Amino acid sequence: MLVHIVNSLAEREGTVQSVERAVALLKAVSNAPRPATVLELAHACALNRSTAWRLLATLERQGLVERDPATQRYSLGYAIFQIAAGDEHDSLVRRAHPVLERLAHKTRATVSLAVAKRFNLVYVDQVDEPRGLSPNWLGRSLPLHATSSGKAFLAWLPKDERAALLTGRLRRFTSTTLTERRQLEQALAADRRRGYSTCLGELEETLWGVSSAVLDQRGRPIAVVNVWGPSNRLTAERLPAVGAKTASAADEIRALIA
Repeated sequence: MLVHIVNSLAEREGTVQSVERAVALLKAVSNAPRPATVLELAHACALNRSTAWRLLATLERQGLVERDPATQRYSLGYAIFQIAAGDEHDSLVRRAHPVLERLAHKTRATVSLAVAKRFNLVYVDQVDEPRGLSPNWLGRSLPLHATSSGKAFLAWLPKDERAALLTGRLRRFTSTTLTERRQLEQALAADRRRGYSTCLGELEETLWGVSSAVLDQRGRPIAVVNVWGPSNRLTAERLPAVGAKTASAADEIRALIA
């Protein structure tokens, strides 16, 4: 009866019923506290099982959802994150920019925002610290294992996804770059506990950084806030305080886009 009412309303309002149902399923997958079965999703969207299964199969074929072959449970697919991290980041940048400006003022350092794009991170906004010129990193991709932004992103991904992103040998950029996977995993575990990641000259010897991930409702990273600067300004003594401020800014951005 409920499905019939929804169908009638969709026809009366000139909307496409199948698209509305697919969108409802995507939202249900996104909002589920853990990967859901087709029956759970069908119930959440007031659909019969066969209809939900056909729509989920279509979404899966397009990469918008993923089905675990062992548990038959559904989660969001990579295509969702590719769409969210497309070339146009105006909405995210517009909302996050005031937060970045305040963080740059508090930390007296350069602050940037990176988003996931395909299998890497790309900077989409930057607020330079006022005391000098900073390199422009906008549009540049970064090695995930050798930057605080990359490590903040990796830290909140499932282990199998990290393994898929870090194929082959980890490249060494400086003497402090983490190239042993066991050491990197230990560092990421510590980053999750304290809420931010650090980079101590691991990409460029004179640049240090602190980053914190902006997480979605399921705890997945959708963007990363990064504070960085010369090691003589962003010193080891300052890192814990800067890290706490960076984590707070990431939480603020999360609330703005929720």
